Amino acid sequence: MYQPPGGIAPSLTAVLKITREHVDAIIAHAREDHPDEACGVIVGSEGTDVPTRLVRMINADRSPTFFRFDPQEQFELYKTMSAAGEEIVVVYHSHTSTEAYPSRTDISLASEPQAHYVLVSTADSGAADRPVSVRSFRIVDGVVTEEEIDVTE
Repeated sequence: MYQPPGGIAPSLTAVLKITREHVDAIIAHAREDHPDEACGVIVGSEGTDVPTRLVRMINADRSPTFFRFDPQEQFELYKTMSAAGEEIVVVYHSHTSTEAYPSRTDISLASEPQAHYVLVSTADSGAADRPVSVRSFRIVDGVVTEEEIDVTE
């Protein structure tokens, strides 16, 4: 299990509580970027596990099978979060030709143990306004655990 400096494990919940507005924005981003993977984060106040501010990120790889945050954009995000006392609560991205489940690459690159990893699959819908699959996971030390999503208004 992940042990941060000081030996205190992060508090992990089995449910992602997220607003309908955020879910709709994630899905819209996935559709807009299809056939490339979309990516972004939702940040919130440190230690609260409450997603408040969605930040669309640029997929620097512009790829249908992989995403990577633009390094400069990511650097600016971390500076802003640090100044505001925020942390990443949700990391999201889309899969354009596979199910909404973390790939081996997603698992190996998961570096935010406190975060919920939300995946949207546009494999069946493409960019069309049709149903998509949305799932949330915790990824800590390579261990993937699916969690329930509680969507609020």
